[in-house]
Amino acid sequence: MKARTRMFSLGVAMLAAVMMQAVGVRAQTGGSKAPTGIDGSKLIDLTYDFDEQAIYWPNAKPFEWQKESWGQSAGGYWYAAARYSASEHGGTHIDSPIHFAEGKETLDQIPVSKLVGPAVVIDVSKACVSNADYRVTADDITTWEKANGRIVEGGIVLVRTGWGKFWPDRKRYLGSDVAGDTAHLHFPGFSREAAELLVSRKVHGVGLDTASLDYGPSKDFIVHQVLNGAGIYGLENIANLEKVPTTGATLIALPMKIKGGSGGPVRIVALVP
Repeated sequence: MKARTRMFSLGVAMLAAVMMQAVGVRAQTGGSKAPTGIDGSKLIDLTYDFDEQAIYWPNAKPFEWQKESWGQSAGGYWYAAARYSASEHGGTHIDSPIHFAEGKETLDQIPVSKLVGPAVVIDVSKACVSNADYRVTADDITTWEKANGRIVEGGIVLVRTGWGKFWPDRKRYLGSDVAGDTAHLHFPGFSREAAELLVSRKVHGVGLDTASLDYGPSKDFIVHQVLNGAGIYGLENIANLEKVPTTGATLIALPMKIKGGSGGPVRIVALVP
């Protein structure tokens, strides 16, 4: 319990440090300081819009948004309100560990300290150009570590496949644009061996710029089983990964806090050095 408390405290301290780094301060008369605003040049939005083009799993309910009230009210003032609905797993979203691991954390149970952390980016986009079904290997990870150092415990590992260039073209991004078709999907993902290596590194989260941690043709979703079984969450359909440096960025991935949720929409931001 003490170790868990210390880890949570470290996470909160990291979040505070991140926000202080992103916020500029200006000296005022009398020596006081006041925030001048967020330095937008250091923040990268890694989230796709949630709209009618957002890509969801072929047999999942897509994102729907409808205006309920939108205009001048009877009282003479402007009033806008709408409603939305969707499956948990679509668009830029998070897989909580319970997604493929019975008894593991639901979305609301993931500590904030695990949703903020040092990010590393492993680029396998060259290999994916000629192989839509490429699976990140353990060698890809160890080769990266030889050049950049061992992945830190509690880090968040992101893989860039280059698949973001196809968004929101469902045919090219998923391999099929037929509703309900899960038999003809083609896009890169992780291999089981890579997932097991990341478990040994004790990372908090793993993500990539495709629709799933498992590659398109997967039928057993073994990567989800391995990672979720170890209490590691997944981030899928990440945008703009080409803008995030190999090392040095801090990732902030804050999802909708759905009680009991197996996943949900997430706003992902990278704070770069």
